[in-house]
Amino acid sequence: MAEGSKPRVLVIDDASLVRRYYRDALEQAGYEVEEALNGLEALEKLLTAPADLLIVDVNMPQMDGFTFLKILRRQEALTASIPAVVISTEAKPEDQQAARIAGANFYLVKPLAAEQLVEYAALLSGAQA
Repeated sequence: MAEGSKPRVLVIDDASLVRRYYRDALEQAGYEVEEALNGLEALEKLLTAPADLLIVDVNMPQMDGFTFLKILRRQEALTASIPAVVISTEAKPEDQQAARIAGANFYLVKPLAAEQLVEYAALLSGAQA
């Protein structure tokens, strides 16, 4: 992140209402937000504009969140080290373990309070909450 610029967050979720909720919370907290409908679209967007943080859903068409993270973490480019928070309705321990194996920094369960999202975003992006 360049000094003086807003941290850039890429929200990856196929549900438009969820993306809007995350966007509103993050923009109010001073983040620049980009959206992707699935992992494939997110990979394409990261090729043209890097992000400081990824908010990733698990269950999406074309490319799910775990596959996206596995592919991203294998990259040698700077995108491989972008912090990622997986947020899903799946709450089983094996889902959390799968997220860690895929490369997530944190795994949170929906529904998620806007304040909690902003706290994790600040923690991982180095921004002030």
